[in-house]
Amino acid sequence: MSDLRLPLLGAGAWLGGLAAARLPGWLSLVIAVGCLGAAAALRSRTWVACALAALAVLGVATLRVASYGVGPVADLVGGRAVVDAQLEVSSDPRLVPGRFGDIVVVRGVLKRVHGRGASYSLRAPIVVLADDSWLDVRLGTSVSVTGRLAPDDGRGPQVLGVLAVTGPPTVEEGPDIWWRGAAAVRRSIRDAVEPRGRHARELVPSLVVGDDSGLDPVLAEDFRTTGLTHLLAVSGTNLTLLVGFVLVLGRWCGVRGRWMYAAAALGIVGFVLIARTEPSVVRAAAMGTVALIGMGSNGRGRGTRCLGAAVFALLLVDPGLAVSAGFALSVLATAGILFLAPVWRDAMCRWLPRWVAEAVSVPLAAQVACTPVVTAISGQISLVAVVANLLAAPAVAPATVLGLAGGLAGLVWSPLGEVVAAPAAWSVSWIVVVAQRGASLPTAAVEWATGPVAILAITVLCLLLVVTAPRLLRSPVTGIGCSVLLVITVLTRPPTLGWPPDGWVLAMCDVGQGDGLVLNAGARAGVVVDAGPDPELIDGCLDRLGITRVPLAVMTHFHADHVDGLPGVLEGRATGEVAVTSMVDPPEGAAAVSRAVATPPVVAAYGVARQVGDVTVQTLWPLPDGPTAGTGDGSHANDASVVLLAEVQGVRILLTGDIEPPGQLALRRTLPGLHVDVLKVPHHGSSRQDFEFLTGLHAKLALISVGEDNDYGHPAPDLLAALTATGADVRRTDLDGDVLVLRTDDGIAVRARG
Repeated sequence: MSDLRLPLLGAGAWLGGLAAARLPGWLSLVIAVGCLGAAAALRSRTWVACALAALAVLGVATLRVASYGVGPVADLVGGRAVVDAQLEVSSDPRLVPGRFGDIVVVRGVLKRVHGRGASYSLRAPIVVLADDSWLDVRLGTSVSVTGRLAPDDGRGPQVLGVLAVTGPPTVEEGPDIWWRGAAAVRRSIRDAVEPRGRHARELVPSLVVGDDSGLDPVLAEDFRTTGLTHLLAVSGTNLTLLVGFVLVLGRWCGVRGRWMYAAAALGIVGFVLIARTEPSVVRAAAMGTVALIGMGSNGRGRGTRCLGAAVFALLLVDPGLAVSAGFALSVLATAGILFLAPVWRDAMCRWLPRWVAEAVSVPLAAQVACTPVVTAISGQISLVAVVANLLAAPAVAPATVLGLAGGLAGLVWSPLGEVVAAPAAWSVSWIVVVAQRGASLPTAAVEWATGPVAILAITVLCLLLVVTAPRLLRSPVTGIGCSVLLVITVLTRPPTLGWPPDGWVLAMCDVGQGDGLVLNAGARAGVVVDAGPDPELIDGCLDRLGITRVPLAVMTHFHADHVDGLPGVLEGRATGEVAVTSMVDPPEGAAAVSRAVATPPVVAAYGVARQVGDVTVQTLWPLPDGPTAGTGDGSHANDASVVLLAEVQGVRILLTGDIEPPGQLALRRTLPGLHVDVLKVPHHGSSRQDFEFLTGLHAKLALISVGEDNDYGHPAPDLLAALTATGADVRRTDLDGDVLVLRTDDGIAVRARG
């Protein structure tokens, strides 16, 4: 049985930190003193210690509020004074998007400030907001600046305030030798993997020291979906691997006894310096140290005691960690591994080899322990996280250790560093494959609400799993059964409850880089406009909509991203007329349409309004005397797209295919008063548009059917800005998935399937 006294001490400190951050000072103090009195009345030393720990953290937080919130410097902050300041940079500059453009955010320690005729010496954390001239400022540099102080309510009492500056700083003193050495190692790690491709350049520094600058956002999203995000940030795993590597080297060099503790301490200090002494790094170092202790003899007992002590110590140093998601994830993951993993491993050892049970229980315990916090942050639950971590685990150690070794070797001779770091790059490639393939599974993750009730529900579910897991894992029948059920769930896309909702008039199907739209023509009937590039994608969308009859299908032009999915529309559905454009370009696309349909397609009749079930549709373009053959470069085929004006339940919709600016200009001139409720933006949001035509439609909703990660630059930022400036709500399939337009009493509404 583990000794829970120190873990309870850490829990008391954590509650004290939460109370300091979320409750008025007097109320949190009254509660803490009341708990102390109750514990004393019960004569319980453990509970008295917990209450004292909470009081200690409350006291530290109160002192910080007093030091930052009152006094002459606090008056300068509250008065938003312009000051001359000296500070030491304590973080790397980071470019972040702001309301009026990108800004550089830098953390620093304010050492001296002069304002309103007086000077003050102090040491207080400050957040600097600057321009891109600060991007080259190095960690540990002492600078002088002029700027305006202001409160920063978003970061609470742990920060004095914000200092907004303009122009570059004046460097008073460069970083000392320790910071220069750490920066040289980080730079050498990046240089060692530079020739190994984009993913190696991005991920090896991230795995080694948490340097995620320049990381592809799409790849980061794949890591989030598969529960591998912890690999992209500084974590206890980094320290465990790197310090473990130092200890192995020490043993090879003959180091024994207490000198091994000195080697471990040296490794921890080196890790903190290389990864930068930010709060997240210090927290990761503490949790990694706990993990190292947990790997030794009597690891579980010593590890749990050290976990409680580490939580208590960290919160005494920085009470603000109590409300940090990163701190919570580190503590919960470590606690899960220490408390849950051994029990689940022993249960599975009844029918699995010990090494397999160990490999499964560790990521499973960490994932279950962290799920409520991860869900609150991301709004989703990863169903592939355990398997993804199992598959990625063999590559993490070589990528981390050899990445660092390559950086150290590169300080001596660059080619040697590249050779040593090469296996790290190969290992990262495997991790990327795991993340990308896992994220592409039909149900890699499920969406979950982030409100209090929803988070309470997922927390209760996790607690139930903690209680029932040993019994489920003890038997091969239930253990394998649960695994098979999970696999089936992951490989099958579940139906969306309540989809489609009543009152839908138009569906924009997520068919990748292409178009696939459906107009609601009545009971289980739909007018399909374009079919996208993949029969399975459009077929799945129609199935979700419950469409069994297609009285009319319109292929706006013959490019593959609009017509190759037509067999998926026709299969298993009663189909009527198929209408096409008059320009047979490209010929192979026209031939594919002719092969797919039972009766020859007809050219969409210009200007004729027809009723198809609940849909009224009229062809506005191309003109009847237009050319019938293109030049083969694609632009003429695009500009001959069938443009439809549809009306469903009083909602006016313009469907534009891939019409080019010349065609848009002609429509603007021939239909100057055309206004619609919904616009399907031409050509997937290409930058080639007649902006005056599109914005002059005064559409309330603009739909863009576009593929995720397309290399065409669709949709164009300037187009998005122009549409948004008109007040239109812009929806995209790459971000929203299937999009439904609904008719409501107040007009129209949108619902996305995601």
